[in-house]
Amino acid sequence: MKLKITSIGNSAGVILPKELLARLRVEKGDEIHALETPDGIRLSRYDPEFAAQMAVAEEVMRERRDLLRKLADS
Repeated sequence: MKLKITSIGNSAGVILPKELLARLRVEKGDEIHALETPDGIRLSRYDPEFAAQMAVAEEVMRERRDLLRKLADS
């Protein structure tokens, strides 16, 4: 799919066609992430930094389940 870079105010942008938005499962107002890979740039809804933070949070919640339960009860 060929995309064209256009001027948007003082910036530049790319218009994503409906078909590409549908394949990414995003719509106007959603965030997408540009991930650099050995093959180039990949657009994705997936945010690897957020996923890593959530993995740490889930581990803490698992390890400190009793403490979190006591805090919730007070």
